[in-house]
Amino acid sequence: MGLQDEVELLKRIPLFSGMEDSKLKLLAFTSERLTFADGETLCEEGEIGTRAFIIVSGEADVVVATPDGPQRVARVTSNDFVGEIAILCDTPRTATVRAVGEVVTLAISKDLFLRLIEEFPHMAVEIMRVLASRLERTTKALAQANIQAAAGPAPTAADA
Repeated sequence: MGLQDEVELLKRIPLFSGMEDSKLKLLAFTSERLTFADGETLCEEGEIGTRAFIIVSGEADVVVATPDGPQRVARVTSNDFVGEIAILCDTPRTATVRAVGEVVTLAISKDLFLRLIEEFPHMAVEIMRVLASRLERTTKALAQANIQAAAGPAPTAADA
């Protein structure tokens, strides 16, 4: 994929849609193209985040550690953006992101990402929308899990 192809990809991502082509070219040029094999980890829960990832192609599972073991909370795919929470909040990564099949990404450094937000305030608004949407989904999933836990285990054939 050439530089212009990467610019076209970035234009399709709402976070970057309002940027000028010259800035998108700079972003594409300064980002690092990384390919991950099936099962390979893009980022690990608990690590310090130094970059975020744009999924160019493929899919990845977003997994969090729970007392009952790893729990998949989302699946990301082409044009999705992951890893931004750790670099925005200066906190350890909140989840592990693992490739499902081959995944191609553009990795954006923390410094570049923060400079872009300063220069393009609409990015901050779009990031808030994405994070609010994720929070809403997480809250609903947590409420559903609490309801199921309160109800107890589902009856089995052996219980009948």
